Amino acid sequence: MTKQASPLATILRPLHPRDPDEHHRVATPLELLFDLVSVIAIASAAAGLHHAIAENHAAQGVMTFIMAFFAIWWAWMNFTWFSSAYDNDDVVYRLLTMVLMGGSLTIAAGIPALFTEAPDFTLVIYGYAVMRIAMIILWLRAAYHDPRCRPTALGYAIGIFLVQLLWLSFLFLQPLTFGVSYILWAFAVVLELAVPAVAERLTANTPWHRHHIVERYGLLNIIVLGETLLAGSIALRQFAGEFNLMLVHTALSALVIVFSLWWVYFAREEQLDSHHLRRSLLWGYGHFFIFTSGAAVGAGFAVLVDIITHHSEVSILVGDYAVAIPVAIYLASLWFVRDRYVCIGPARFTLAVFAVLTLVAPAIGLGLEGIAATTALGVIVRNLFAGRAYLAPPTSHPDH
Repeated sequence: MTKQASPLATILRPLHPRDPDEHHRVATPLELLFDLVSVIAIASAAAGLHHAIAENHAAQGVMTFIMAFFAIWWAWMNFTWFSSAYDNDDVVYRLLTMVLMGGSLTIAAGIPALFTEAPDFTLVIYGYAVMRIAMIILWLRAAYHDPRCRPTALGYAIGIFLVQLLWLSFLFLQPLTFGVSYILWAFAVVLELAVPAVAERLTANTPWHRHHIVERYGLLNIIVLGETLLAGSIALRQFAGEFNLMLVHTALSALVIVFSLWWVYFAREEQLDSHHLRRSLLWGYGHFFIFTSGAAVGAGFAVLVDIITHHSEVSILVGDYAVAIPVAIYLASLWFVRDRYVCIGPARFTLAVFAVLTLVAPAIGLGLEGIAATTALGVIVRNLFAGRAYLAPPTSHPDH
Protein backbone atom coordinates (compact mmCIF):
# COMPACT_ATOMS: atom_id res chain seq x y z
CA MET A 1 0.00 0.00 0.00
CA THR A 2 1.10 3.56 -0.73
CA LYS A 3 1.88 5.48 2.40
CA GLN A 4 -0.37 8.53 2.75
CA ALA A 5 1.21 11.86 3.61
CA SER A 6 0.12 13.27 6.96
CA PRO A 7 -2.17 16.33 6.94
CA LEU A 8 0.54 18.33 8.70
CA ALA A 9 3.01 17.54 5.91
CA THR A 10 0.58 19.00 3.40
CA ILE A 11 0.03 22.15 5.47
CA LEU A 12 3.63 22.87 6.43
CA ARG A 13 6.53 21.29 4.54
CA PRO A 14 10.20 22.25 4.74
CA LEU A 15 10.92 25.02 2.24
CA HIS A 16 13.88 23.30 0.63
CA PRO A 17 15.49 24.85 -2.48
CA ARG A 18 14.30 23.63 -5.87
CA ASP A 19 16.63 21.99 -8.37
CA PRO A 20 17.81 24.76 -10.75
CA ASP A 21 18.27 22.11 -13.46
CA GLU A 22 14.88 20.47 -12.98
CA HIS A 23 13.45 19.16 -16.26
CA HIS A 24 10.07 20.33 -17.58
CA ARG A 25 9.76 23.09 -14.98
CA VAL A 26 6.79 25.28 -15.93
CA ALA A 27 4.66 28.00 -14.36
CA THR A 28 2.22 26.69 -11.76
CA PRO A 29 -1.52 27.49 -11.64
CA LEU A 30 -0.85 29.58 -8.53
CA GLU A 31 1.75 31.66 -10.39
CA LEU A 32 -0.69 32.15 -13.27
CA LEU A 33 -3.34 33.35 -10.82
CA PHE A 34 -0.79 35.76 -9.36
CA ASP A 35 -0.17 37.13 -12.87
CA LEU A 36 -3.91 37.55 -13.41
CA VAL A 37 -4.15 39.62 -10.23
CA SER A 38 -1.14 41.70 -11.28
CA VAL A 39 -2.74 42.60 -14.59
CA ILE A 40 -5.64 44.24 -12.74
CA ALA A 41 -3.19 46.65 -11.13
CA ILE A 42 -1.38 47.17 -14.45
CA ALA A 43 -4.67 48.00 -16.16
CA SER A 44 -5.45 50.54 -13.44
CA ALA A 45 -2.08 52.25 -13.89
CA ALA A 46 -2.45 52.31 -17.70
CA ALA A 47 -5.93 53.83 -17.38
CA GLY A 48 -4.52 56.59 -15.18
CA LEU A 49 -1.80 57.35 -17.73
CA HIS A 50 -4.36 57.43 -20.55
CA HIS A 51 -6.54 60.01 -18.81
CA ALA A 52 -3.57 62.13 -17.72
CA ILE A 53 -2.27 62.43 -21.29
CA ALA A 54 -5.75 63.03 -22.73
CA GLU A 55 -6.27 65.84 -20.19
CA ASN A 56 -2.93 67.44 -21.15
CA HIS A 57 -1.11 66.46 -17.93
CA ALA A 58 1.36 64.16 -19.62
CA ALA A 59 4.47 64.93 -17.55
CA GLN A 60 2.77 64.39 -14.20
CA GLY A 61 0.84 61.41 -15.55
CA VAL A 62 3.99 59.68 -16.83
CA MET A 63 5.80 60.10 -13.50
CA THR A 64 2.80 58.83 -11.54
CA PHE A 65 2.44 55.89 -13.92
CA ILE A 66 6.11 54.96 -13.45
CA MET A 67 5.76 55.18 -9.66
CA ALA A 68 2.66 52.99 -9.63
CA PHE A 69 4.05 50.50 -12.12
CA PHE A 70 7.25 50.08 -10.14
CA ALA A 71 5.30 48.98 -7.06
CA ILE A 72 3.37 46.41 -9.10
CA TRP A 73 6.38 45.13 -11.04
CA TRP A 74 8.85 45.02 -8.17
CA ALA A 75 6.54 43.00 -5.93
CA TRP A 76 5.79 40.68 -8.88
CA MET A 77 9.47 40.29 -9.72
CA ASN A 78 10.56 39.54 -6.15
CA PHE A 79 7.94 36.82 -5.80
CA THR A 80 8.74 35.37 -9.24
CA TRP A 81 12.44 34.85 -8.50
CA PHE A 82 11.69 33.55 -5.01
CA SER A 83 9.15 31.03 -6.24
CA SER A 84 11.56 29.84 -8.92
CA ALA A 85 13.99 28.90 -6.14
CA TYR A 86 11.75 27.83 -3.23
CA ASP A 87 8.21 26.92 -4.29
CA ASN A 88 7.19 23.89 -2.19
CA ASP A 89 3.42 24.33 -2.78
CA ASP A 90 2.36 23.63 0.79
CA VAL A 91 -0.70 25.27 2.32
CA VAL A 92 1.31 27.97 4.08
CA TYR A 93 3.11 28.87 0.85
CA ARG A 94 -0.21 29.09 -1.01
CA LEU A 95 -1.78 31.26 1.69
CA LEU A 96 1.17 33.65 1.77
CA THR A 97 0.99 33.92 -2.02
CA MET A 98 -2.68 34.77 -1.74
CA VAL A 99 -1.78 37.46 0.80
CA LEU A 100 0.54 38.86 -1.87
CA MET A 101 -2.37 38.88 -4.30
CA GLY A 102 -4.51 40.74 -1.78
CA GLY A 103 -1.81 43.37 -1.50
CA SER A 104 -1.67 43.69 -5.29
CA LEU A 105 -5.44 44.21 -5.46
CA THR A 106 -5.13 46.88 -2.76
CA ILE A 107 -2.50 48.65 -4.86
CA ALA A 108 -4.86 48.49 -7.85
CA ALA A 109 -7.63 50.05 -5.77
CA GLY A 110 -5.35 52.88 -4.67
CA ILE A 111 -3.84 53.79 -8.04
CA PRO A 112 -6.67 56.13 -9.19
CA ALA A 113 -6.02 58.28 -6.09
CA LEU A 114 -2.47 58.87 -7.33
CA PHE A 115 -3.67 60.48 -10.57
CA THR A 116 -5.24 63.48 -8.83
CA GLU A 117 -4.18 67.04 -8.05
CA ALA A 118 -3.50 66.00 -4.44
CA PRO A 119 -2.25 62.41 -4.78
CA ASP A 120 -3.05 60.04 -1.92
CA PHE A 121 -0.52 57.23 -1.49
CA THR A 122 -2.30 55.55 1.41
CA LEU A 123 -3.89 52.51 -0.26
CA VAL A 124 -0.90 51.90 -2.53
CA ILE A 125 1.50 51.95 0.42
CA TYR A 126 -0.75 49.69 2.50
CA GLY A 127 -1.06 47.22 -0.37
CA TYR A 128 2.67 47.30 -1.00
CA ALA A 129 3.37 46.79 2.72
CA VAL A 130 1.14 43.71 2.77
CA MET A 131 3.03 42.22 -0.17
CA ARG A 132 6.43 42.98 1.34
CA ILE A 133 5.55 41.56 4.76
CA ALA A 134 4.46 38.33 3.08
CA MET A 135 7.80 38.24 1.21
CA ILE A 136 9.72 38.74 4.47
CA ILE A 137 7.95 35.71 5.97
CA LEU A 138 8.74 33.64 2.87
CA TRP A 139 12.43 34.60 3.00
CA LEU A 140 12.60 33.78 6.71
CA ARG A 141 11.15 30.33 5.95
CA ALA A 142 13.81 29.87 3.27
CA ALA A 143 16.52 30.95 5.70
CA TYR A 144 15.36 28.38 8.24
CA HIS A 145 15.26 25.45 5.81
CA ASP A 146 18.21 26.27 3.50
CA PRO A 147 21.47 26.56 5.49
CA ARG A 148 23.57 26.99 2.35
CA CYS A 149 21.77 30.19 1.30
CA ARG A 150 20.78 31.32 4.80
CA PRO A 151 22.85 34.56 4.75
CA THR A 152 21.31 35.49 1.40
CA ALA A 153 17.76 34.74 2.56
CA LEU A 154 18.28 36.74 5.74
CA GLY A 155 19.80 39.54 3.68
CA TYR A 156 16.62 39.69 1.62
CA ALA A 157 14.37 39.65 4.69
CA ILE A 158 16.31 42.37 6.52
CA GLY A 159 16.74 44.50 3.40
CA ILE A 160 13.05 44.35 2.49
CA PHE A 161 12.09 45.23 6.08
CA LEU A 162 14.40 48.26 6.26
CA VAL A 163 13.31 49.66 2.90
CA GLN A 164 9.68 49.10 3.82
CA LEU A 165 10.15 51.45 6.78
CA LEU A 166 11.09 54.16 4.30
CA TRP A 167 7.99 53.50 2.20
CA LEU A 168 5.81 53.72 5.30
CA SER A 169 7.31 57.16 6.05
CA PHE A 170 5.27 58.38 3.05
CA LEU A 171 2.15 57.96 5.18
CA PHE A 172 3.44 60.21 7.94
CA LEU A 173 4.77 62.88 5.57
CA GLN A 174 1.59 63.37 3.56
CA PRO A 175 0.47 65.55 1.94
CA LEU A 176 3.60 65.70 -0.19
CA THR A 177 4.33 67.90 -3.16
CA PHE A 178 5.16 66.03 -6.33
CA GLY A 179 8.79 67.19 -6.19
CA VAL A 180 9.33 65.75 -2.70
CA SER A 181 7.43 62.59 -3.65
CA TYR A 182 9.72 62.00 -6.63
CA ILE A 183 12.88 62.46 -4.55
CA LEU A 184 11.76 60.09 -1.79
CA TRP A 185 10.47 57.59 -4.33
CA ALA A 186 13.74 57.62 -6.29
CA PHE A 187 15.77 57.10 -3.10
CA ALA A 188 13.57 54.19 -2.01
CA VAL A 189 13.77 52.61 -5.48
CA VAL A 190 17.57 52.69 -5.42
CA LEU A 191 17.52 50.92 -2.05
CA GLU A 192 15.00 48.34 -3.33
CA LEU A 193 17.17 47.57 -6.34
CA ALA A 194 20.21 47.25 -4.10
CA VAL A 195 18.68 44.53 -1.90
CA PRO A 196 18.99 41.62 -4.41
CA ALA A 197 22.37 42.87 -5.66
CA VAL A 198 23.74 42.77 -2.11
CA ALA A 199 21.86 39.71 -0.80
CA GLU A 200 22.81 37.46 -3.72
CA ARG A 201 26.50 38.14 -3.05
CA LEU A 202 26.36 37.04 0.60
CA THR A 203 26.50 33.34 -0.36
CA ALA A 204 25.96 31.31 -3.49
CA ASN A 205 23.12 32.62 -5.63
CA THR A 206 19.61 31.41 -4.83
CA PRO A 207 18.81 28.33 -6.97
CA TRP A 208 16.45 29.93 -9.46
CA HIS A 209 15.54 28.01 -12.60
CA ARG A 210 16.61 29.82 -15.78
CA HIS A 211 13.97 28.42 -18.13
CA HIS A 212 11.26 28.91 -15.51
CA ILE A 213 12.25 32.56 -15.04
CA VAL A 214 12.27 33.18 -18.78
CA GLU A 215 8.81 31.63 -19.08
CA ARG A 216 7.48 33.73 -16.17
CA TYR A 217 8.72 36.96 -17.73
CA GLY A 218 7.32 35.97 -21.09
CA LEU A 219 3.90 35.28 -19.60
CA LEU A 220 3.78 38.69 -17.93
CA ASN A 221 4.82 40.32 -21.19
CA ILE A 222 1.89 38.62 -22.95
CA ILE A 223 -0.45 40.01 -20.29
CA VAL A 224 0.98 43.50 -20.67
CA LEU A 225 0.67 43.38 -24.44
CA GLY A 226 -2.91 42.28 -23.92
CA GLU A 227 -3.55 45.77 -22.55
CA THR A 228 -2.63 47.14 -25.97
CA LEU A 229 -4.98 44.69 -27.67
CA LEU A 230 -7.71 45.89 -25.32
CA ALA A 231 -7.10 49.47 -26.46
CA GLY A 232 -7.45 48.32 -30.06
CA SER A 233 -10.75 46.64 -29.26
CA ILE A 234 -11.98 49.88 -27.70
CA ALA A 235 -11.27 51.63 -30.99
CA LEU A 236 -13.25 48.99 -32.86
CA ARG A 237 -16.15 49.32 -30.45
CA GLN A 238 -16.24 53.09 -30.90
CA PHE A 239 -17.15 52.87 -34.58
CA ALA A 240 -19.44 49.85 -34.28
CA GLY A 241 -22.48 52.03 -34.93
CA GLU A 242 -20.90 54.54 -37.32
CA PHE A 243 -18.01 54.06 -39.74
CA ASN A 244 -14.90 56.13 -38.99
CA LEU A 245 -11.85 55.57 -41.16
CA MET A 246 -9.43 57.02 -38.60
CA LEU A 247 -10.63 54.58 -35.96
CA VAL A 248 -10.22 51.74 -38.44
CA HIS A 249 -6.62 52.84 -38.99
CA THR A 250 -6.08 53.07 -35.24
CA ALA A 251 -7.43 49.59 -34.61
CA LEU A 252 -5.42 48.02 -37.44
CA SER A 253 -2.27 49.84 -36.36
CA ALA A 254 -2.79 48.60 -32.80
CA LEU A 255 -2.91 45.03 -34.07
CA VAL A 256 0.20 45.46 -36.23
CA ILE A 257 2.16 47.02 -33.38
CA VAL A 258 1.20 44.54 -30.68
CA PHE A 259 1.80 41.57 -32.97
CA SER A 260 5.20 43.00 -33.88
CA LEU A 261 6.16 43.59 -30.25
CA TRP A 262 5.13 40.02 -29.41
CA TRP A 263 7.00 38.61 -32.40
CA VAL A 264 10.28 40.36 -31.64
CA TYR A 265 10.17 39.46 -27.95
CA PHE A 266 9.55 35.76 -28.60
CA ALA A 267 12.33 35.41 -31.14
CA ARG A 268 14.31 32.17 -31.30
CA GLU A 269 17.32 33.66 -29.54
CA GLU A 270 17.80 33.03 -25.82
CA GLN A 271 16.32 35.68 -23.54
CA LEU A 272 18.68 34.96 -20.66
CA ASP A 273 21.74 33.01 -21.71
CA SER A 274 23.65 33.02 -18.42
CA HIS A 275 23.35 32.48 -14.66
CA HIS A 276 25.95 35.16 -14.02
CA LEU A 277 24.64 37.54 -11.33
CA ARG A 278 25.42 40.78 -13.15
CA ARG A 279 23.83 39.52 -16.36
CA SER A 280 20.78 38.21 -14.50
CA LEU A 281 20.23 41.48 -12.64
CA LEU A 282 20.56 43.53 -15.82
CA TRP A 283 18.11 41.27 -17.66
CA GLY A 284 15.66 41.13 -14.78
CA TYR A 285 15.78 44.84 -13.95
CA GLY A 286 15.83 45.89 -17.60
CA HIS A 287 12.47 44.25 -18.13
CA PHE A 288 10.92 47.03 -16.08
CA PHE A 289 11.23 49.25 -19.15
CA ILE A 290 9.88 46.53 -21.45
CA PHE A 291 6.81 45.92 -19.29
CA THR A 292 6.23 49.61 -18.54
CA SER A 293 6.48 50.67 -22.17
CA GLY A 294 4.30 47.76 -23.29
CA ALA A 295 1.51 48.89 -20.98
CA ALA A 296 2.02 52.53 -21.99
CA VAL A 297 1.48 51.65 -25.66
CA GLY A 298 -2.07 50.62 -24.79
CA ALA A 299 -2.61 53.92 -22.98
CA GLY A 300 -1.36 55.74 -26.07
CA PHE A 301 -3.92 54.01 -28.28
CA ALA A 302 -6.66 54.94 -25.83
CA VAL A 303 -5.52 58.58 -26.06
CA LEU A 304 -5.76 58.45 -29.86
CA VAL A 305 -9.29 57.08 -29.64
CA ASP A 306 -10.22 60.02 -27.38
CA ILE A 307 -8.70 62.49 -29.82
CA ILE A 308 -10.45 61.00 -32.84
CA THR A 309 -13.81 60.88 -31.06
CA HIS A 310 -13.34 64.48 -29.79
CA HIS A 311 -13.04 63.52 -26.13
CA SER A 312 -9.62 65.15 -25.78
CA GLU A 313 -8.23 68.56 -26.70
CA VAL A 314 -4.62 67.46 -27.24
CA SER A 315 -3.29 67.30 -30.79
CA ILE A 316 -3.08 64.18 -32.90
CA LEU A 317 0.71 64.52 -32.81
CA VAL A 318 0.62 64.14 -29.03
CA GLY A 319 -1.44 60.99 -29.48
CA ASP A 320 1.00 59.62 -32.04
CA TYR A 321 3.93 60.20 -29.72
CA ALA A 322 1.99 58.64 -26.85
CA VAL A 323 2.38 55.46 -28.91
CA ALA A 324 5.75 56.08 -30.60
CA ILE A 325 7.72 56.83 -27.42
CA PRO A 326 6.78 53.64 -25.53
CA VAL A 327 7.23 51.54 -28.69
CA ALA A 328 10.72 52.99 -29.09
CA ILE A 329 11.52 52.32 -25.42
CA TYR A 330 10.28 48.74 -25.79
CA LEU A 331 12.53 48.08 -28.79
CA ALA A 332 15.53 49.82 -27.24
CA SER A 333 15.09 47.96 -23.95
CA LEU A 334 14.86 44.59 -25.68
CA TRP A 335 18.06 45.46 -27.53
CA PHE A 336 19.69 46.44 -24.25
CA VAL A 337 18.81 43.30 -22.26
CA ARG A 338 18.99 40.69 -25.03
CA ASP A 339 20.10 41.48 -28.57
CA ARG A 340 23.43 43.10 -27.76
CA TYR A 341 24.39 39.89 -25.95
CA VAL A 342 23.04 37.10 -28.16
CA CYS A 343 23.13 38.55 -31.69
CA ILE A 344 26.08 39.32 -33.92
CA GLY A 345 26.47 41.39 -37.07
CA PRO A 346 23.73 43.83 -38.11
CA ALA A 347 21.11 41.99 -36.03
CA ARG A 348 22.89 43.14 -32.89
CA PHE A 349 22.01 46.79 -33.55
CA THR A 350 18.80 46.56 -35.57
CA LEU A 351 16.33 47.15 -32.73
CA ALA A 352 18.29 50.16 -31.47
CA VAL A 353 18.22 51.71 -34.96
CA PHE A 354 14.52 51.10 -35.45
CA ALA A 355 13.76 52.48 -32.00
CA VAL A 356 15.12 55.80 -33.26
CA LEU A 357 13.26 55.51 -36.56
CA THR A 358 10.01 54.93 -34.68
CA LEU A 359 10.44 58.32 -33.00
CA VAL A 360 11.13 59.96 -36.36
CA ALA A 361 7.97 58.64 -38.04
CA PRO A 362 5.44 61.05 -36.42
CA ALA A 363 7.81 64.01 -36.82
CA ILE A 364 7.91 63.60 -40.61
CA GLY A 365 4.14 63.26 -40.91
CA LEU A 366 3.82 59.48 -41.23
CA GLY A 367 1.49 59.30 -38.23
CA LEU A 368 0.33 56.14 -36.52
CA GLU A 369 0.47 54.08 -39.69
CA GLY A 370 4.14 55.08 -40.04
CA ILE A 371 4.82 53.95 -36.47
CA ALA A 372 3.17 50.60 -37.15
CA ALA A 373 5.03 50.15 -40.44
CA THR A 374 8.38 51.07 -38.88
CA THR A 375 7.85 48.67 -35.97
CA ALA A 376 6.87 45.79 -38.23
CA LEU A 377 9.76 46.50 -40.61
CA GLY A 378 12.17 46.57 -37.68
CA VAL A 379 11.03 43.11 -36.58
CA ILE A 380 11.33 41.74 -40.12
CA VAL A 381 14.80 43.19 -40.71
CA ARG A 382 16.06 42.11 -37.30
CA ASN A 383 14.88 38.52 -37.76
CA LEU A 384 16.28 38.34 -41.28
CA PHE A 385 19.69 39.46 -40.07
CA ALA A 386 19.52 37.11 -37.08
CA GLY A 387 18.55 34.21 -39.31
CA ARG A 388 21.65 34.71 -41.46
CA ALA A 389 23.99 34.93 -38.51
CA TYR A 390 24.53 32.73 -35.51
CA LEU A 391 24.27 33.16 -31.76
CA ALA A 392 27.30 34.51 -30.00
CA PRO A 393 28.71 31.92 -27.57
CA PRO A 394 27.62 32.67 -23.99
CA THR A 395 31.24 32.95 -22.85
CA SER A 396 32.09 35.67 -25.38
CA HIS A 397 30.74 38.54 -23.29
CA PRO A 398 32.62 39.93 -20.28
CA ASP A 399 29.49 39.73 -18.13
CA HIS A 400 29.44 35.95 -18.39
